[in-house]
Amino acid sequence: MSNLAVRVMPEPVRSTGFASITATYTGIGAPFDNPVHWFMVQNLSDQPVMISWDGINDHFPLPINGYVIMDVASNKTLTGGSFMVAQGTRFYVKTLGVALPTVGSVYLSIFYGFING
Repeated sequence: MSNLAVRVMPEPVRSTGFASITATYTGIGAPFDNPVHWFMVQNLSDQPVMISWDGINDHFPLPINGYVIMDVASNKTLTGGSFMVAQGTRFYVKTLGVALPTVGSVYLSIFYGFING
């Protein structure tokens, strides 16, 4: 008998150090290897930052020591499938204020569904 359960699996944590965070967007690690069901972004730098899903548009700010957790897969489409952040997506970060960070990093943790069997 096969196990048809879907279990959550992490990809390696992605980060961008303070020295790489400037007034223009820089990628937070590599593009996603899998469709992402939930993610967490943490700003552990000493300046507020802006996060972007495409490296062009501003999507959400994070204050110093702020974070956002998004459970994308808790929602469903009208046809019964689950929401997810597409495989190959890459998140980006830039400083929100005038000052550049002098310590810390921005971290991105992502999780995807893995089917046993």
